[in-house]
Amino acid sequence: MKRFVRKPLIRRVLPPLIPGILLLFGMIPAYPMDWPSQNAQLVRNFGWNDGGRPLLGNMFRGEGALRSADLGELVFYHASSNTASTLPSPLGSWAALEHGDGIIGIYSRFEDRQAPAFSAVIEKDTVIASMGISGWSSQEGYYFSLFDRRERRWVNPSALISSLADTRPPQIHSVRLRNSRDLTIDPAQTRTIRQDRYTILVNASDTRLNPNESPLAPYRILCSVNGVEIGALSFETFSTRDGVLMIYRNGLVPVKEIYGPDPDYEIGEVEFSRGQAAVEVIAQDMAGNTRSVLYRFQVE
Repeated sequence: MKRFVRKPLIRRVLPPLIPGILLLFGMIPAYPMDWPSQNAQLVRNFGWNDGGRPLLGNMFRGEGALRSADLGELVFYHASSNTASTLPSPLGSWAALEHGDGIIGIYSRFEDRQAPAFSAVIEKDTVIASMGISGWSSQEGYYFSLFDRRERRWVNPSALISSLADTRPPQIHSVRLRNSRDLTIDPAQTRTIRQDRYTILVNASDTRLNPNESPLAPYRILCSVNGVEIGALSFETFSTRDGVLMIYRNGLVPVKEIYGPDPDYEIGEVEFSRGQAAVEVIAQDMAGNTRSVLYRFQVE
């Protein structure tokens, strides 16, 4: 039986072009994983606001074979037709493959088929299922996520797999200021605000190739006030601490502090004192495309 060799993966997302430069000089390995399908369309991605909770993987629409993203070992397989449990699974039919370095690939919402042998070494690009409709899905396709069991965190698949083609910068649909009385202000529609402590809310999304695609979450949202950064929200990983899901925003914070039932993200808080104020918001996608907006107003 072929030995399963655990391989190191790139654990951090480096600025655009840097991975390629380091790879050229042999300082880091090439991206070892591929997407489970090269033909499916990405319709929702890691970090998307799914009714007040983040999506922890990427959702694709399409037909055809679902393949192993890398060399791996099958550690779990569940068929939606299995009646051993009466509880419905949101993942439907799903399989878990350990891809090395503690990274578990979870392939889900696919069509039932004969499962590979457990503990079997599965070569990269091996067909493990067919895209279909199962679990909490309403269209044919699949759902793919990565879990780092050593660090107890969900990892953005685009951080470990070469980015999909992306030529369009994100869109910043709105920026709002919410004061201590829970009133919201649109800085684009006002010239003055009162002194108070404000939460900055940003509604931003991304499309990769054309504006008619399904909206996606950006990769990073930054906010500065008078040139000082007050919020840096990164959709790179979600960690679990004592049963609480956490996201990185100038440090780990519970997702409930970031995600609400509306599409806004809470980027940070700031105390506005009397004088001129300038608020800049920058949204960035995985390919490095950026969009920024700047608002200036008077604080009285």
